[in-house]
Amino acid sequence: MGFYCKIIEANIALIATLSKSNRLTRLAPIPISRLKAFFLILAVIATVIAIAAMYLDRDELVYISLGVISAIILPILLPPLLSAISNSPLGQRWDITIASVITGVAVFIAAHTTGLDLIFERWFDSLKWEALGAVGQILIAILAVWVAWRQNQISETLTGQQNVITQQQTIDSYFQGISDLVLDPQGQLEDWPLERAIAQARTAALLGGSDADGRAKIVRFLSSANLLTPLKRDGLLGRPILDGTGGYVVDLANGVRVVNLGMMLAGRAINNTDLRNSDLSGANLIKSNFNNCDLTGANFSGAVLVKANLRGTDLSRVKMFYGNLETASPRDRNHLPNFETGEYTGAVVEDADFSKAIDLSEETRQYLCAWCGKKSRKTIPGGCDDVPNRLGR
Repeated sequence: MGFYCKIIEANIALIATLSKSNRLTRLAPIPISRLKAFFLILAVIATVIAIAAMYLDRDELVYISLGVISAIILPILLPPLLSAISNSPLGQRWDITIASVITGVAVFIAAHTTGLDLIFERWFDSLKWEALGAVGQILIAILAVWVAWRQNQISETLTGQQNVITQQQTIDSYFQGISDLVLDPQGQLEDWPLERAIAQARTAALLGGSDADGRAKIVRFLSSANLLTPLKRDGLLGRPILDGTGGYVVDLANGVRVVNLGMMLAGRAINNTDLRNSDLSGANLIKSNFNNCDLTGANFSGAVLVKANLRGTDLSRVKMFYGNLETASPRDRNHLPNFETGEYTGAVVEDADFSKAIDLSEETRQYLCAWCGKKSRKTIPGGCDDVPNRLGR
């Protein structure tokens, strides 16, 4: 014991001497990369020794070398291996992984206890492997069909994504083209008859080739830019008249729209889209599909919604007519609309489907019940028992 105490005292004295001479502060730390290289060289040497000892039948050297290799290699390999496992699906759902392993062990124990493993072994030994070879070929063929089907699905998905990108680029080009077409260098609306015709033709072509989301974007753009609104024109050049507040004067009776939708959206699908505050007044929307659309604040006055699908739509603040509810009636080609009383200014809603529509105002509900016809009255949320059928059929 005294010998060890002397060794400890000698080490303490040595450290004190080095501290006094300030030598410890001048010792540079060894870089980690050099330490790794040093230990890896030791691992290589231990590997060579283990191989030589294996051929010389020196098992004790083999075990020692393997211990040295493990002590050097495991601290290097374990951290990235554990990190990879923790970031993998097995590591992220560790509870399911552990539960699956425990379940497998439990099934193995139960099979061994009940003797099912022996039954399975006898059944496995009795199999006719020639027949299984044919079954294997069939399974390979099925797998090949599945792979081909999966590749076709991926190809269709990529094609759909590319079509969406192409459509968006086309729509962006359309927005810029329409803006350049109907605006003068000062940014004022200047739409001559030929320019309106070209704008309307481009709109019709694009609406016909777009999907529901694309059509909704086009309608929102045209509505926000007042290009679907009837504007009052001067009596000489037909140019829109400013209202003195930064906008243009709206003339519901005699105004001219820059783009008249007409029948561009008739029979088209615009379902599951955002059409808030869209101006669809006067448009022919017969058999159009607005299923699950957000139509908050949309203007349908004078529109033809015969047999249109408005199931699940949001009809909050929607406008179906002008004037008073008592005198409002659907548009009629044989009569001019009266925007003061509401006569012949309303939407034609015969046989339209309003099932599960939400946020219907009382005024809108009464108008729809009065003019949608016997079949559609059954689809109006809130019922129509208190409103007479003014359509008569």
